[in-house]
Amino acid sequence: MKKLFLSLSLFSLLFGSFAPLAMAADAPAKEPTVEDRLADLEAYVNNGTRQTNAPSKIPGPGPGHNAWQMTSTALVLFMTLPGLALFYGGLVRKKNILSIMAQCMGIAGLVTILWWVCGYSLSFGAGNAFIGDFSYAFFKDVKPGNVGAGYWWISDSMWAIFQLTFAIITPCLILGAVAERMKFSAILLFVALWMFVVYFPLAHMVWATTGLMCGPLNPDAAIKALDFAGGTVVHMSSGWSALVLCLILGKRLGFGKEPMPPHSMVMCMIGTGMLWVGWYGFNAGSALGADAIASNAFTTTTLAAATAGFVWPMMEWITRGKPSVLGFCSGIVAGLVVVTPACGFITASGAMIIGVVAGIIPYFAVAKLKNWLGYDDALDTFGVHAVGGTLGAIMTGLLASVDSGHASVAGLKEGLLMNQFKAIGVTLVLSVVGTAVIAYIVKAVIGLRPTEEVETIGLDLAEHGEEGYHTN
Repeated sequence: MKKLFLSLSLFSLLFGSFAPLAMAADAPAKEPTVEDRLADLEAYVNNGTRQTNAPSKIPGPGPGHNAWQMTSTALVLFMTLPGLALFYGGLVRKKNILSIMAQCMGIAGLVTILWWVCGYSLSFGAGNAFIGDFSYAFFKDVKPGNVGAGYWWISDSMWAIFQLTFAIITPCLILGAVAERMKFSAILLFVALWMFVVYFPLAHMVWATTGLMCGPLNPDAAIKALDFAGGTVVHMSSGWSALVLCLILGKRLGFGKEPMPPHSMVMCMIGTGMLWVGWYGFNAGSALGADAIASNAFTTTTLAAATAGFVWPMMEWITRGKPSVLGFCSGIVAGLVVVTPACGFITASGAMIIGVVAGIIPYFAVAKLKNWLGYDDALDTFGVHAVGGTLGAIMTGLLASVDSGHASVAGLKEGLLMNQFKAIGVTLVLSVVGTAVIAYIVKAVIGLRPTEEVETIGLDLAEHGEEGYHTN
């Protein structure tokens, strides 16, 4: 009896010790309180940080913010296809219109493949200050129901595809400087290498949380610069690379000896309108939510584009006697380029200032500087995107204001202009040196230019076996 009593006592002791642990393991996860759920709702409405006290009842993307991100992504792709393709297509001679369109579509496909394989990961993986890593290679862990990679309320998948559309249009911009005289195969090889040498590192340095120049997100950034939507990453990189590539490539046959007017200003104007509309995805979409910052970027983008689109042709009227449709188109694009890095950080008045300078300085780069220096930037990529992008980075340093409502401005305003110049320097060196090295490699391996006969016939027939127009 004594042994039985001792056995029951020992059993009770052991059961009593482990039973709470078993019950704790089986206990349901902590439910969010009413306050937690209200905090989540307020965070969603304000596009802010989620509560972390308990598992959220809305753990995935927020419908409104994510819908705007999806719309913005489609708008940025619309900028390239068909916007840029029509804009550039109208500016070349009719024997080369399909070549420009094929180049835009070819780059879109090539860059998408590279982005999926490792481009997104190299751009936004943790890595170091200069380049990411392979943690997201093949879109590993990039899931539509996850959030946080880009911002609190947008899908990680949409963040990756939104950034893909930027990666697509950037090398397409370079095409304007080398239009009508670079082989399709050479363009594809050049772009493939350029993405790894120039674009992926720059995107990481400027926009990744560990990036060298990401002032808003990286407290340890060596250069605390601001670039809201791509003044350095997109426009400076493509514009300066375009200048280097067109110098290495050489001038078009007959350049300076025979007229080479745009074959369709109607097409160019339609493309300009598409670029302007698509640019709202580019700039306002970079707010990563449908909030006041997006509204401000939308407003400043409109004011700068419209103002520059008026000032540029007025400059033509003063200096040449007539305002041209090409002047209106060029001015609009210049205004969009210059305001891009600043759009979320400036006020409406700042946007008006940018519109005026964007209609004057790039105009002189296109109308005067190109003639003085004699380079053949066929469609003025350097004059608009390199000069405009550089100007935009400087104007961001001068005009960024706490009145814009962007929280990053207050902490970075002191010393901002100098940091903008440092970011310009890094971007310029990487773009120029990287492009020169890549261009000479491609030239040595497969050559850059078609034969004179092919260039005379036109790239449409010679390289693609098609014509843009048929006369019956």
